Amino acid sequence: MKLYKISLLTLGVALCMTACNDMDEQIYEGGTLDTDQVNKTVATIPERVDATFSGMYNMMGDGGSGRVFTNSSRADDFAFVMAAISLSLEGGDAFGSDNGYNWFSVASELSNRNPDYANPYIRYKVPYNQLGMANDVINQIGEDATDQAAIYKVAQAKALRAFDYMALAPYFQGSYETSKDLPCIPVLTSGVDYANNPRATVAEVYKVIMEDLDWAVEHLQGYQRANKTLVDLNVAYGLRARANLYMGNWAAAAADAQKAMEGYTPASREEVSTPAFCDLNDHNWMWGILITEDQASTYGYRTAASWTSAFTHNGYGPATRNTPMINNILYKKIAATDVRKGWWLDANCESPNLEGVAWIEDGVVKAIGNDIAMYVDDSGDKDILLPYTNVKFGMKSGIGSTINANDWPLMRVEEMILIQAEGLLKSGNEAQAKTVLENFVKTYRDPAYYAAFGGRSLADEIWFQRRIELWMEGFSIVDCRRLNKPIVRFHAGDDDSNIPDAFKFNVKAEDQWLNMRFPTTETDTNAGIVNNEGGSQPESGENGELRDGVTD
Repeated sequence: MKLYKISLLTLGVALCMTACNDMDEQIYEGGTLDTDQVNKTVATIPERVDATFSGMYNMMGDGGSGRVFTNSSRADDFAFVMAAISLSLEGGDAFGSDNGYNWFSVASELSNRNPDYANPYIRYKVPYNQLGMANDVINQIGEDATDQAAIYKVAQAKALRAFDYMALAPYFQGSYETSKDLPCIPVLTSGVDYANNPRATVAEVYKVIMEDLDWAVEHLQGYQRANKTLVDLNVAYGLRARANLYMGNWAAAAADAQKAMEGYTPASREEVSTPAFCDLNDHNWMWGILITEDQASTYGYRTAASWTSAFTHNGYGPATRNTPMINNILYKKIAATDVRKGWWLDANCESPNLEGVAWIEDGVVKAIGNDIAMYVDDSGDKDILLPYTNVKFGMKSGIGSTINANDWPLMRVEEMILIQAEGLLKSGNEAQAKTVLENFVKTYRDPAYYAAFGGRSLADEIWFQRRIELWMEGFSIVDCRRLNKPIVRFHAGDDDSNIPDAFKFNVKAEDQWLNMRFPTTETDTNAGIVNNEGGSQPESGENGELRDGVTD
């Protein structure tokens, strides 16, 4: 596979030269535009600023953002949604089939530390492209702008820039606690030499993140967004809560989470007792990626619905038995009284959450309830669902629809509640943390819940709740890394594991293989990059003795 020899950091700046609708089509192979050229062009054509601002957001779920290195569209190429799926499948709680059709097998087998693979290339490229566009918005408008609308744009660009750094930093080095003085990722500062831009330390990267989020929080006061695809004050607080959580600033994380969730309530037990998590307008979503029917038609398989929902009649997952499944060592720990137990099929391919659900094609009911799992159509677009397949993600356009217009959650109020609980606990407020956790779970998920029932420490109990509630939403690896926890997929001697043999291994928390590698196209053009080394790709059956405190 050809990777163009152009620095991704430079490309992030160059992309602002095109309008938002075709921003990923123009390739500057063999030459780049410097910042002065960019500035002159934007100054000459003021509309470019607005185009760049819109483009910053439009690329979030773009099904084709990686086309810089290929003339054809890849089925796993859809920006930040693809990254969230990859990060989930790298962890211990989710997997697809090992059947030759799984584009995300490189994530499950952790072979994607290869610097020449497309999966890590896309995941590196997309944040830096958005980050470069955010820089252009900030530089062109200026932090000293007096027009309120312009100030809001700068604040949003800064928040997105922080989001981009957080989409990279936790995966190129260990946790802030253990590795803050170690090299992480390059920072795009003004006047940087893109041909020689060394890696900043973890602490230096998070300093930039916090400065951006502090500015965004201060300057988004009073902003009323048009829709939930945009960053507002709540989202800025939420991003800062995440950053503080990753840094171990526990009290600050809890305080920011409390601010972020103002005006939001979790989804009720009734609302999540049926396939859901596909609509940006749901009241518990704070921020997300909107996919229109036109985009879904254009993107095809390159959508969240195609890969995460068991209910699309035009999806890659249901056609190839690759809709994500839950690891049964985690599934077994979920109480029978918890509505979330029904987010997955059981060993018999049944779920109470399918009761009354109908698979409909062209107005004709083809299967109802648990029969949906075994329904196979004549076209090959719907195969049987395997045990433990998720039914968490529904279809915005209807069960059995061919329109893959599912939206994707970037932030939900439930995440903020769990950040608040963890922040309170680790800042010395155990009783209050326990109350926050129990109130959430008892009220919205499991009326029989008490935090001590699982026999885990309260810290591990909060992590357990994150692993259930935020399953497949992209938090698996970052949680393992910041908590210094091993990736545990199986227990030695347990013959009941549902993990395919190729993915059946555990990884120690300190294993250097967990650090992502910089793509070859970056190390070839940025002389300042010294790539990560150490560790080796895990092999089936490795480290079966490891335990994580949750699935023990």
